[in-house]
Amino acid sequence: MGKTKTAFIGNLTTEKTKTSEEAYREKKERQEAKKHEQETVHVPGLKGGQRVKIISAVEPEVPSEVTSEESTKKTKKTKKIIVEKIRGKKYIEAKNKINKNNLYKPEEAIKLVKEFNLTKFDGTFELHIVTKKQGTTANCTLPFSSGKQKKIEVADDKTIEKLKTGKVDFDILLATAEMMPKLVVFARILGPRGLMPNPKNGTLIKSVKDAEKFSGNTLTLKTEKEAPLIHTIFGKVSQKNEELVKNAETIINALGGSKQIIRAFVKSTMSPSIKLEI
Repeated sequence: MGKTKTAFIGNLTTEKTKTSEEAYREKKERQEAKKHEQETVHVPGLKGGQRVKIISAVEPEVPSEVTSEESTKKTKKTKKIIVEKIRGKKYIEAKNKINKNNLYKPEEAIKLVKEFNLTKFDGTFELHIVTKKQGTTANCTLPFSSGKQKKIEVADDKTIEKLKTGKVDFDILLATAEMMPKLVVFARILGPRGLMPNPKNGTLIKSVKDAEKFSGNTLTLKTEKEAPLIHTIFGKVSQKNEELVKNAETIINALGGSKQIIRAFVKSTMSPSIKLEI
């Protein structure tokens, strides 16, 4: 009988052979666990156990011929609210009397505005002017009243005390050269309102007695901050036509007439406007 060699292997543990069903189940569980980890994420601030599911989105393809600006306009949805102004019957009738293609002389425009006056109270005549340059300024004294009573004050110590509290209860401020250093401190209050006295508009006077010579019909005309537009008043509907014409012509001439003015319109309170011949 031949010799047989025997080998001993210590600490050998034999595993039980898994069935195909058990292997499939374990594989399925591993896939589900991995998928679960990918689809959930914890967000700071959420309570325990709360989760946010990650949802991936695919952006729609934009044709190459469409620019990025156009694609942005297409993707953004905006709601536009259009407010349509509804005019009254009298306003429409008055507007139909005006020829849009015609330029009216001041006397013709003022006469026509008075014919279709739409207010029961004494309306105010207005001038709306478009100038060639932004920053255009002018000063003028109307030959007749503009219809608005202006409070004129001569600067003194009482005026300084009012300005310290921010109170401004006057339309025109006159001052002598001696008072100007005290008023400079309040330039931020007076400047934007056009109330800072200066020699150009005649509000810087030599003595207090000269205040009696100052006319309340003096106007300071200047364009808006961001547009070459001037809006001013020049009388009341109850005034004589001749007075209104003179006031309107004084303003137009002070601004340089057709050399500096592109367009000018005249109207009264709540009435349609009429384009002037300059």
